[in-house]
Amino acid sequence: MSIILKSAKVINAESKYNGTKQDILISEGKIQKISKSILSPKSKEINIKNLQVSSGWFDSSVSFGEPGFEERETILNGGNVAARSGFTNILLNSNTNPVIDNQSDVSFIKIKSKDLITKIHPIGALTIASKSKDLAELRDMKNSGAVAFYDFKKPIINPNLLKISLLYSQTFDTVIMSFGQEDSVSNSGVMNEGLVSTTYGIKGIPNLSEEIQISRDLKILEYTGGKLHIPTISTKESVDLIKKAKSNGLNVTCSVAIHNLIFNEEKLKEFDTRYKVSPPLRTDKDRIALINAVKKGIIDMVTSDHIPIDVDNKKTDIDSAKNGTVGLESFFGALLTIFSLDESIRILTSGKQRFGINNHSIQEGSNADLTLFTSNNNYTFSKSNILSKSKNSAFLGMKMSGTSLGVIVGEKHIINE
Repeated sequence: MSIILKSAKVINAESKYNGTKQDILISEGKIQKISKSILSPKSKEINIKNLQVSSGWFDSSVSFGEPGFEERETILNGGNVAARSGFTNILLNSNTNPVIDNQSDVSFIKIKSKDLITKIHPIGALTIASKSKDLAELRDMKNSGAVAFYDFKKPIINPNLLKISLLYSQTFDTVIMSFGQEDSVSNSGVMNEGLVSTTYGIKGIPNLSEEIQISRDLKILEYTGGKLHIPTISTKESVDLIKKAKSNGLNVTCSVAIHNLIFNEEKLKEFDTRYKVSPPLRTDKDRIALINAVKKGIIDMVTSDHIPIDVDNKKTDIDSAKNGTVGLESFFGALLTIFSLDESIRILTSGKQRFGINNHSIQEGSNADLTLFTSNNNYTFSKSNILSKSKNSAFLGMKMSGTSLGVIVGEKHIINE
């Protein structure tokens, strides 16, 4: 089936059509024609007021639940949430039960998600059962479709293990991830260590915990070479360390979670567990440093860090509550509260190549990999906007503008009515 996007404003810096309104004809999985006016009576027309289009959006850190935690989210519903939220490619974390740490587990994810519009790229666990002891079947998982290796939200405790994994990964060209938290320093804290944690008697996680771990990991990378990705940094000190490492030629990238750009530690004053995340919300000084680092390209990716959590494990006391917030549905609207439209689209389409995923520009002959959206509507984000099975959103009640209208990937599409 052919599709025509009518009078869609192209937001794609790599395209010669950037900033212009065009009709776009899509057929047989490719962009066949781009022109001011296209007539094709047999094609399905998508004619939406204030329609905008960009290359497909990407998220480098998404969690669902299946297998093991289907009450939180399933692969099928989670994939549908991602598509309706505008994402054509996502990386899926290994924090399931059992942990995704072998070839058959990766194959399960690929087979389960093969008919989804959004392409799901599994992240395999770095170590068996994510226990930071023995390396998992990295090469076998890579051959089955894993694009990187990461013990989700866990540091690599043994420095020799990181050294070995970075050396080994170079033999089959893959990315190793290491979470920036030194557990003996974080000491089971639940929020940022600072004035708020001290005032309210909440056990804190100091910036030092992140700084020590990242400093160590970068030193190992300097020795071994390889590709290191540091997910979801949260402090100014981390920005400074990574900026210096990049200037020294190290092959390192990093991401930040959208909630660490929007909120600060003050949100925990009411003990609201929706704001209990890992890494924790930091000071406003950290938040502003992170925003500036995104604008300057020091931080390579912004992620929703989407983590569905059931009510029993989230709506409880601050010490017992699980870390995390759902974020796919609110990602675009939240970005537009701090970045311009062009900056937001750059952010949403950055990072794919790091993990071997093609980034298709909006040109005639390109594969169809498109996100449809509007940035001109104003609304208050509410539970009715959440399609995830779990509703643990830190963004409820936030005033936003900008929503996804759907995606087109190859010969498949989904349009939000």
